[in-house]
Amino acid sequence: MVAAMAARRARDLGIRIGAGSPGPRNAITDVAGVRVGHRTVVRGEDGAPDAVRTGVTAVFPHGEDPWTAPVYAATHILNGYGELIGVNAIREWGILESPVVMTSSLLIGRAYDAAVRWIARRDPAAGEDVMPCVTECDDSFLSAVLADALADEDVWAALDGAVDGDVEEGCVGSGTGMQCFDFKGGIGTSSRVVDASTVGVLVMTNHGDREHLLVDGVRVGEALIDAPMPVAHSDGSCIAIVATDAPLLPHQLRRLAERAGMGLARGGSHAANTSGEQMLAFSTANRLPTRATSFTPTVLADGGDAGGPVMSQLFRATIEATEEAVVNALVAAHAVTGRDGNALPALPVDRMLGVLRDAGRLDG
Repeated sequence: MVAAMAARRARDLGIRIGAGSPGPRNAITDVAGVRVGHRTVVRGEDGAPDAVRTGVTAVFPHGEDPWTAPVYAATHILNGYGELIGVNAIREWGILESPVVMTSSLLIGRAYDAAVRWIARRDPAAGEDVMPCVTECDDSFLSAVLADALADEDVWAALDGAVDGDVEEGCVGSGTGMQCFDFKGGIGTSSRVVDASTVGVLVMTNHGDREHLLVDGVRVGEALIDAPMPVAHSDGSCIAIVATDAPLLPHQLRRLAERAGMGLARGGSHAANTSGEQMLAFSTANRLPTRATSFTPTVLADGGDAGGPVMSQLFRATIEATEEAVVNALVAAHAVTGRDGNALPALPVDRMLGVLRDAGRLDG
């Protein structure tokens, strides 16, 4: 069975990714108002053919119902072997008007249906109008995804349980069955403070080849190639959600979302052909009136010298926070055995730290 364990984080271990400073939680919830909720779904004994190791994670842009106060948003699809329901509306209008729900690939339809019903329970008119944003990664190596693995109540629990405090990482919520560089992966988060603004990133990691794993630029994967491997490798996917309180418009948020892909690359991802790297970025600075015919947003000028230095800082913050969020997911996760005896080992943290120490990349 999946066991609860005290999660570790990269900075607790002396790992410092980049030069930027994190917010007080070093999490996406450092962006004021952002909320995260998890529902972990674990059923069946280790190795059983019907064992379920899956879940749901929900991210809200603020404390209100998003359809009553949409925010500017944008997406970037680094590699498209995956699904993001709602991507067309976000691209067309440049706004996010629902929570972002993450789950298992073959459960995305159930999660969407449940999210529609959840919205309708809170606001019947919105339930007939709002298309929820739902995305996924494949956890079928560990989880019997066709074994009635997800109920409406699981999705509702993640949505109802979203809070703005510390974010649980590792084998939790939609990250319960995910892998990362042939180790157990899951949910990770990190943040950076840029002058008066904050950038926070949350990732659902399900990507990477062991030999390519980089931690703070060090070729850790090569040194750990002899560690236990799963019986089968999958190129997997990764979802990255970028939140900021900087007053960015949709075209600027698209550029921020693209930088999340650069953060994945710094950790060793090459966005394989059968992988789905999907990025979504939103800004909490402007809440759009839903019935007004005109609206004057607060904006950050860009282009040339107009706001250019600030945008560059936000880009760097996104890259660093994404890279660190992946490492946080790895060090927080523990070994899990799922369906048919399939198992994912935990990252051997002590060995990783030894490699980083030898490379001179550990604090203290």
